[in-house]
Amino acid sequence: MQTFKPKLFDTFKDYSKKQFVSDIVAGIIVAIIALPLSIALAIASGVSPEKGIYTAIVAGFVIALLGGSRVNISGPTAAFATIVAGIVAQHGIDGLAIATIMAGAILIIMGLFRLGSLIKYIPETITVGFTSGIAVTIVIGQIKDFLGVTFAKGTNAIEAPEKIAAIVESISTLNPWAIVTGLVALAILIVWPKTSKKIPGSLIAVIVITVVVALADISVNTIGDLYKISASLPPFTLPNFSGAKIVSLIPSAFTIAILAAIESLLSCVVSDKMISDTHNSNTELIAQGTGNICSALFGGIPATGAIARTAANVKNGGRSPISGIVHAIVLLLVLVIFMPYAAFIPMPVIAAVLFMVAYNMSEWRHFVGICKKAPIYETVVLVITFALTVLFDLVVAIAVGLVVHYGIVLMKKLLKKKA
Repeated sequence: MQTFKPKLFDTFKDYSKKQFVSDIVAGIIVAIIALPLSIALAIASGVSPEKGIYTAIVAGFVIALLGGSRVNISGPTAAFATIVAGIVAQHGIDGLAIATIMAGAILIIMGLFRLGSLIKYIPETITVGFTSGIAVTIVIGQIKDFLGVTFAKGTNAIEAPEKIAAIVESISTLNPWAIVTGLVALAILIVWPKTSKKIPGSLIAVIVITVVVALADISVNTIGDLYKISASLPPFTLPNFSGAKIVSLIPSAFTIAILAAIESLLSCVVSDKMISDTHNSNTELIAQGTGNICSALFGGIPATGAIARTAANVKNGGRSPISGIVHAIVLLLVLVIFMPYAAFIPMPVIAAVLFMVAYNMSEWRHFVGICKKAPIYETVVLVITFALTVLFDLVVAIAVGLVVHYGIVLMKKLLKKKA
């Protein structure tokens, strides 16, 4: 298999007008799904809302153009939210851009050295453990906005335990209207999919609740109260590189690169089964790296393959990278025309959307199934990875999880030899 051969090159061998129409329709639907998610994930990442759209446009376009999967849709994902928020809090937006560019370079090197196949050596217990852990940290991060709580000035809550402590200390500032708004949004998110599969519940919840809050003049924080929103095109910005910054951001860059590789290749594996195709993992890594570099240079945040959006692409007829390209173009049009209206979206609705994102990615049934049926050592690895993801960070969780897993495997082999 060639190291770099974008799937777009294979598309036109047997491409038809009918498939082109299907790809356009799928791209439009995926863009509608990506719109509220991109805004919500940007906010969860501690950056302004339009940066999520910039990411979906720039990285989504570049990765679809160069990627090793026919149908993978890339953009901001929930897996990055807490990692990005931590980098922004510590190093600022400039630091995030540098870390993302470095991560992109690491991904390209991984692809060129054909390291895409290494994904199979990461045990399922570790991927389920850190995915569930990330879901919990997202929920914890959104409780503040869901309850309408106001933190005291100077509060710097980055890690999950710090956020819980800050919420408890500020609980007296709770806003009942925020809770009502959030609960109604959650109800829409839960009930709407039973009515329609084509239009995402997140879009309906955002539109309905925003209109009701504005007309009824309900006192809750909106995006515009907390962020300055831009509807301009993604701006080219070269971060201020320095030796000291680069060295201090190396761990963050590896964190982004590792997670982007795992998430994007898992998404490719899932979509391969859906369309009976085989992705090129090394091409995908190179594309993800290039997409992340471009995203950082045009005001975006880290991106990777989004499993839910990829599945929606396939289910709506997408069968080539054209749908991913269309999704990016549609989001560009939405950014320019409709972005100013995002200022009116209530924060409890964003929290509710992210609660559902966390629930859907949590794999709690899989988690419980492993605990019930798997050997005890696998359960130990699962729980350790989960706990370390919530309490510390992803790199620590994966590193310790791998050491424990392969340490136990090695010990079992040695004991067998002795027996």
